[in-house]
Amino acid sequence: MLVRFVAAALIGWALVEVVLYWVICNHNNVPMETLPCIMKSLPFVAGVVVFIKAKALAEWLSDKLDL
Repeated sequence: MLVRFVAAALIGWALVEVVLYWVICNHNNVPMETLPCIMKSLPFVAGVVVFIKAKALAEWLSDKLDL
C-alpha cells in the first residue's frame, strides 16, 4: 500500500507542477517551452513505472526490511 501511495503522490505532484507551469505561462503571456514541460513530467513517468511494478517493489522492500 505504501508503494502505491508513493506512486500516486509522484503522479499527483507531476500533474500539479505541469498545471502550475501552464497557468504561470498563460498569466505572463509567454509560450510554454518543451524542456520545462518534460522535466516537470518526469515524476509522472516515475510514478507510472512504480505503480506498474508496485507488487515487485513491495516484495523487494519487505525482504530488505526483514533483514
